[in-house]
Amino acid sequence: MISDGNDAEDGAVGADPSLDARHADKMAKKKAARDRIMATKSGEKGLIIVHTGAGKGKSSSAFGMIVRCVAHGFPCAVVQFIKGAWDTGERRLLTGHFGDLCQFHAMGEGFTWETQDRARDIAAAQAGWEKAKQLISDPSLRMVVLDEINIALRYDYLAVADVVEFLTTSKPPMTHVVLTGRNAKEELIEIADLVTEMTLVKHPFRSGIKAQPGVEF
Repeated sequence: MISDGNDAEDGAVGADPSLDARHADKMAKKKAARDRIMATKSGEKGLIIVHTGAGKGKSSSAFGMIVRCVAHGFPCAVVQFIKGAWDTGERRLLTGHFGDLCQFHAMGEGFTWETQDRARDIAAAQAGWEKAKQLISDPSLRMVVLDEINIALRYDYLAVADVVEFLTTSKPPMTHVVLTGRNAKEELIEIADLVTEMTLVKHPFRSGIKAQPGVEF
């Protein structure tokens, strides 16, 4: 018999019936346990979701959920607190193809070090929050993303107490609100139903690579 030199690889998978049987039994038990857990999860509610941390992916994750809403035909909205001056891919997509389902409000004028005008930044953040409250109060909207609002809160352009009070007392019960940006306030984390912290491991910016279309915007 002539060997092609890959005998070990050819017989590595599925060669041990007892191993396959143990694996099948283990997976069956895991599925049964998961089914029992899922059977207890029948409730639904509008979630307060926070994406924070130094790593990339906070806004990207939020826009991924907006795309899901659009795919399901759910009306939704986005308020951008910082990146309003940017021509982003998500803005092009949502306004150009799904404007009937997703309202997009770019209220910011850029990062604070770009404007260098605190009063102007505060005014833009306040205008963004007023628009956000209007949108969140509309029960026909399934989801509202407040992109980079955590930055506005970090610099005290908005009062976190006002944001927390509104979300806990005035948000319709089935409306999801997603708040993004690093350095989320503890008060916001406390009331959130879902908090994810993006951890920075490596970033191309540190190697001299600039922000690129399709990756950052």
